[in-house]
Amino acid sequence: MERGISFEIPNKYGSLLGEILKPFDSTKFIWRSGGEESYLLKGDELGELLFKDELNWMEGIHFKELIEDNNYYLIFADLKAYPKINQGDDIKTYEDFLKSDCQFVLLVVDSTYVTIYCKDFESLKSLYENAKNKGFDNLQCITINNDTRANLTVW
Repeated sequence: MERGISFEIPNKYGSLLGEILKPFDSTKFIWRSGGEESYLLKGDELGELLFKDELNWMEGIHFKELIEDNNYYLIFADLKAYPKINQGDDIKTYEDFLKSDCQFVLLVVDSTYVTIYCKDFESLKSLYENAKNKGFDNLQCITINNDTRANLTVW
């Protein structure tokens, strides 16, 4: 059974989260960010933090606008999506994820390494096809047999 996907994105400025999540309806969820290190661009330089607070909850429409309508530089990102009726606790492990109301986890490490876990198989297939069509490097499915991630966090 597939747990998720992993791939590498270019280490560049842009709207990469918007590109990654294009086939996923992010507006249906409340998004939790742990305040990791990613920056909005101000001209040609790094500006303020993309996710401003240490713990940040965002409505899906605001999240979608933030990741699609801005240019930014990702370094670390830890994003988790919950049903709008439930803002759950932070997810630390895959087992926590399975037991929780959290539906989606997206982790970016060192500006290039992306890991996605998704409970909805059809959405996961669409995200895989999107990553393939975008030409992201080292695209692979994460299964119980090859999942080496101990924690579903970037730190």
